[in-house]
Amino acid sequence: MELLELIDLELKDFTFFCSVILLASFVRGFSGFGFSASSVSLLSFILPPKEIVPIILLLEIIASFFMIPSIWKKINWKFVLYLLLGVLLGTPLGIHLLSILDPKITHLIISLTVLIFAFLLLKGYKNKKLNHNLSKFFVGGVAGTVNGFGTLAGLPIALYFLIIAAEPAVIRASLAALFFFTDFYALFLAYFENILNYKLILRTIPLIFIVPIGVFLGTKLFTGSSKENYKKYVLYFLIVVSIFGLIRTLI
Repeated sequence: MELLELIDLELKDFTFFCSVILLASFVRGFSGFGFSASSVSLLSFILPPKEIVPIILLLEIIASFFMIPSIWKKINWKFVLYLLLGVLLGTPLGIHLLSILDPKITHLIISLTVLIFAFLLLKGYKNKKLNHNLSKFFVGGVAGTVNGFGTLAGLPIALYFLIIAAEPAVIRASLAALFFFTDFYALFLAYFENILNYKLILRTIPLIFIVPIGVFLGTKLFTGSSKENYKKYVLYFLIVVSIFGLIRTLI
């Protein structure tokens, strides 16, 4: 009970928190993205986004770290570099929005963002002509903004990868590598916006042990899945999560 007092959560909320992180880690291990979208949408039922985002940033870094051995050879570093430049510019705006917006408005924006991008990804539009440096930079800027206020950078970037018809293994690896850098950056900015604090760090510590379990199980599933299943499973899951998030903001 002393731990629960330190992290300021009831037992049922802490259990729910751990379950969501395990599920989100599984999604991340399978797809390379979706950790933040699923966890932020679901955890917003018990906490305001301002208290969730720093924890998710910390856990995203840990999830990327545990994926490195299995993804290193598949990372497209040219993609990562140009996307990273855009993210570096867009993230401060997103962090500032997180610090000033009402929690219900933030939750509504997050849920709508997840739903819109998930439907776009399901639609399956492809255009390989968009595979150039300017578009990567632009997508990175959009990703940085939504990453700042909702840790949702994976959605616009995953959409871009699928539009230019990148291979699932490349999408998964490049996203994990990108998030390792961008989440460190967003966490640094969150500290100066007075969003990161001691209580949130304490809440993160027990969850650190859950992340590698979920990532391991998700990675196992990815190795035996087809290209179509890879996209379909993750997107249907994100649509369900975002609909629940929208219902939460309206009741």
